[in-house]
Order: sequence, then structure tokens, then C-alpha cells
Amino acid sequence: MTTKATTAITHTQRLKIAKPVVALPAFTTVVVVTGLLFGAAAPAYPQTSGSQASSNELAKQVVNPVTSLWSIQFQFNNFALENGKWAENLLFQPVMPVSLTNDVNLITRPVIPLYVSVPHPTATGQSERTTSFGDIILAEIFSPAHSGHWLLGAGPTFIFPTGGSDFTGQDKFQVGPAAVVGYLTDKFIVGAFAQQWWSYAGESDRRSTSHINIQPFARCFLKDGWSVGYSGNILADWKAPNRDVWTVPVGVGISKIVKFGHLPVNIQLAGQYIPVRPQGGPEWNVQLQVTPVIPKLIKKTVFE
Repeated sequence: MTTKATTAITHTQRLKIAKPVVALPAFTTVVVVTGLLFGAAAPAYPQTSGSQASSNELAKQVVNPVTSLWSIQFQFNNFALENGKWAENLLFQPVMPVSLTNDVNLITRPVIPLYVSVPHPTATGQSERTTSFGDIILAEIFSPAHSGHWLLGAGPTFIFPTGGSDFTGQDKFQVGPAAVVGYLTDKFIVGAFAQQWWSYAGESDRRSTSHINIQPFARCFLKDGWSVGYSGNILADWKAPNRDVWTVPVGVGISKIVKFGHLPVNIQLAGQYIPVRPQGGPEWNVQLQVTPVIPKLIKKTVFE
């Protein structure tokens, strides 16, 4: 799951005082640190018939949106804009599944964005950059634990107005449905994960929102933990003018499971061309993902 590189601002060019972003990042920070400490002392995933088999299984589960594995992903995006400038962001994306019962899992998927450099015009016509947190996204996906090759899940998704400036957040509380459907085999995975949001509260001087994020996934698994597949998120802003509604990237990424001691880490490098984009939107993206797989901190079912 990713977010747009820039946020359109129509009513003001001033920056706001940064809002506190405490509860959710603090929780995920504790999870990350604890998981990394445990990961240094114990295997993060059960060994199968040798290290190759384990790496191949990890390669499948890391890209599975309803996986039973815990992981933390750091996604670096470097967007090339039409005017020759660049915009960067860092997305912190933990995946924390919990077994509610023997038959139902709950996958918690927060996304905490940090916009490292967002170019924006000023009142004098100059261009400035802002470094600040963006709005936090939180998806809660309920998924059957035993669905064979099929990957199924659905639940609510939320956006919280935690952006530290007018240029990195929408100042709206948003909610909507999320759903995933896919198919996983030993050779490939294919499917899509979609989230739709509508605003229902927030700053009255900011426009209401209605937008969707569709994350297709299609990947072939190779030997020794290597994989290759599609990269990119499809976005639609239903409130934008017709020519600016869609953002459709076409990209490919290659990834490899490597191990630092007992800690498996998936590293992916991807390139994306964005032929369908809003006016002034990003044209290219160079993306790096680093995803450590950590031990599952809640191993038992919540409801026996």
C-alpha cells in the first residue's frame, strides 16, 4: 500500500504546526524493536528442508497480503516530476496478523508516511520543499485461515489526519472498505488489494475526499528466494477533474530474500513509468523496499 507523492492545496500556502503522531507509531515502534531483538536470537520462520526451501517459502509469504507472518517494510519512493524535479517519501508499513480463532485471522496493516521532499509553489511563485509526516492509513483485514490456494480478506480501512503540514495531509478523517482476492501457488501469485475511502469529518475548509487505491500483485517465484513481478499502485481521486482522476503506473520489480544471521530480509528494487497521471503528477518512480520478517509476537489464538 502506497500514497500519492504530493497533495494538491488550493486554499492556502502556509504550513501548519505539526500535529502529534503518537499512539500508532509508538505501538509499531515497540513491535519493531521487540521483533528485531527476538529475531536476532531465534529464527523468524520455521526451517523446512534446507535454507533454499525456507527462502522460497518466505518469498511467497512476504508478498501475500493475508500472510500469517509478521514483517516490517520500509519503502523508499523517488518520484521524477514533469518539471524535472524530484519528490521523495518513506512509507513505514508493518504487517501484523493475529489468529482470532483457528479459522479466522485479523491482519493489521498500518502505513505511516514521511514525505522527505515535496515541492510546492509559494505565493511569490517560488518552489519550496516540505519534510513532514503524512496521514496515517490503517487497514484491518479479516481473512479465512484455511482457504487453500485462494487469498481472501475484507474489512474496514481508515485514514487519520496526522499530516504535519497542508502539503502532506488532507485534514480529513476518512473511512471505507478494503478487500483482497488472489491466488497463490508454488510458482506464482496473482490478485489485487483495494481500499476505498470517503471523508466524514475534519477541517471544514478542506475539500471532502473520495478516492481508491488498488494494489495489483502478480509475481513469479524463482529459485534461491528470488522473485520478479509487477510493481505499482493504481490510484483514483473521484473528486478531481476528469483529466486528473487516475494515476496508473506500469512497473516491474525484482526481489531477493537475504539473511542477516537468523533475520530474513526481503530486498526489492523496482522501476515504474506512469503513463496515466494527473496534470503535474509524477512521471517515473524508482522504488526500494526493505522488509525484515520478524517473529510472530502473538502466537496463540485470541479466542480459544
